[in-house]
Amino acid sequence: MKRILLFILTNVLVVTVLGIVASLLGVNRYLTANGLNLGALLGFALVMGFGGAIISLLMSKPMAKWSSGVRVIEQPQNADEAWIVDTVRRLADKAQIGMPEVGIFEGDPNAFATGAFKNSALVAVSTGLLQNMTHEEIEAVLGHEIAHVANGDMVTMTLIQGVMNTFVVFLSRVIGYAVDSFLRKGDDRNSGPGIGYYISTIVLDIVLGFAASMVVAWFSRHREFRADAGAAQLMGRRQPMINALARLGGLHTAELPKSVAAFGIAGSIGQLFSTHPPIEARIAALQNAQT
Repeated sequence: MKRILLFILTNVLVVTVLGIVASLLGVNRYLTANGLNLGALLGFALVMGFGGAIISLLMSKPMAKWSSGVRVIEQPQNADEAWIVDTVRRLADKAQIGMPEVGIFEGDPNAFATGAFKNSALVAVSTGLLQNMTHEEIEAVLGHEIAHVANGDMVTMTLIQGVMNTFVVFLSRVIGYAVDSFLRKGDDRNSGPGIGYYISTIVLDIVLGFAASMVVAWFSRHREFRADAGAAQLMGRRQPMINALARLGGLHTAELPKSVAAFGIAGSIGQLFSTHPPIEARIAALQNAQT
């Protein structure tokens, strides 16, 4: 539940904070000085909407290392670490992407991939996953994460988030202007937007931000099915991925930071804001896939 709330609040706060900064800098006054300038507003919304999403993407790898306590394997210290690095290298070569950094973090079973670029990503697995799965199941999980990277899911989700943020910024200010105009009928508007505008836009940034998070989570759930199929393709058969998912279904999985939650192997289920579909649905999709 904590991860879900962080996922929602982070996306909402990105737009809200940028909106408050814009108000302090006088941008809102410029947009509404002589009537709402829709062209300028759209440009402003695009910068605001994509700015936070792109910054988050560029910072994703160092933030993931810091927030999850990832130890990057520079030189394998034992046979297990050497096997993990070799497996990731083989899967990356098969997926035709550059060799990602490989890391391990302490915690319950989970894994994730992150990074702004396909050829300089990070793939990390938890100690709990390594202790509770067979080599074949771990390889399937690594294949799933490599598929995320090869499919460009990090960039895709960033673009979707940026589009959603843009709609939030644009609509909240259009509606805020309409509310402010209604409340200030007959008043002189040369002084800029009134309190109705500011309150309306802040409230709408939050409300529409929650709605946007549902859309982003819906896209994320669909990307999971594709990553599962990608893992099966990389391994040449579906059963290892099915076995790995079935194993995860019986384990308590680790919560991941919001910045990488959408690209983990496991997540919460049955929620509008969940980044992952139910394990049962993912297994069924693999079993029903055409060979």
